[in-house]
Amino acid sequence: MTVPTRSQITPGSEVNIVLKEDQRSGTLTQGVVERLLTKSPNHPHGIKVRLEDGQVGRVKEILS
Repeated sequence: MTVPTRSQITPGSEVNIVLKEDQRSGTLTQGVVERLLTKSPNHPHGIKVRLEDGQVGRVKEILS
């Protein structure tokens, strides 16, 4: 599974992310992107984003 690049993610996108505390288990959290935090065009573990509810994690898949 390849992680999405920065250009594929926009504010308002519905995504699944992995929170910092869930990195070992790989538990996914669903939400809507408020802001992109990673500046580089790609990252091996996923682009870091802040969701509308304030949670921060790395995008593993885009849902919408």
